[in-house]
Amino acid sequence: MNITHVFAPTQFVEANGIRFAYRTLGVDAGTPLLCIPHFRAGMDHWDPAVTDGLAADRRVILFDGAGVAGSGGETPDTIEAMGDQAADFIGALRLSRVDVLGFSIGGYVAQALILRHPSLVRRLVLVGTGPRGGGPATDPKVGELGASTDPTTGETGLDAFLYLFFRPSASSQAAGRAFWDRRHLRKDDVDPPSSPQTMSAQRTAITAWRGALGEHTADLAAIAHPTLVVNGSHDIMIPTVNAYTLSQVIPNAQLILYPDSGHASLFQYPELFVAHCQLFLDRPP
Repeated sequence: MNITHVFAPTQFVEANGIRFAYRTLGVDAGTPLLCIPHFRAGMDHWDPAVTDGLAADRRVILFDGAGVAGSGGETPDTIEAMGDQAADFIGALRLSRVDVLGFSIGGYVAQALILRHPSLVRRLVLVGTGPRGGGPATDPKVGELGASTDPTTGETGLDAFLYLFFRPSASSQAAGRAFWDRRHLRKDDVDPPSSPQTMSAQRTAITAWRGALGEHTADLAAIAHPTLVVNGSHDIMIPTVNAYTLSQVIPNAQLILYPDSGHASLFQYPELFVAHCQLFLDRPP
């Protein structure tokens, strides 16, 4: 049976003393796809149109990193430690190899995972992300709104989310609101919001990753795996030029930029993104 995003039960597995929360969607066929989400995000922050679309013909695994949302432990304050914990989680599920989709900070973690544990990964999808030491955000509102929380939910509110993740155009904002509705379709067995400790640790890790200026070239050149890089044409969170850098330095990478879109281009164009991912993940070696 193909279990969908809204109804997939939360499960738990322990690795190195951490109790990880996870959900499995789709069918048990081919190489499983592990999804690593954005800043402070847990499993509920993915778009059902994306996860269910990808799960139509493969196993899709969502999980909360250590300390994030429903998982135990504390969130580490380095990207490298997050990558190692992702490897621990993969091992706890007894998976020999996975494909990885990393979005935003999840893309940083995916790079650390593949560099430190290359045999665990078959193919890599990097969305709305950048290399170590990449170009920083220049909009002064990014830091302010990124740290803001809705007092009733403990998470980023709709207005801040629309500003940070979508373009100001009418079409992009409408797509953002449609995503927001889909993102909240799950009513039962939902993730708790991530803690202040998670936000603080992830911000420290992001600052260190972005501050390592000039250190990305050797790392990226060492990623031999087929890689799909995706972003919006005007990402203010992790500027789009970073996607170009990834595609230029990773030896076996290809780049897709979606028009009139920002950081969450995959949520603005879910059907197109799913189609592109399926072509990439299913193509012959």
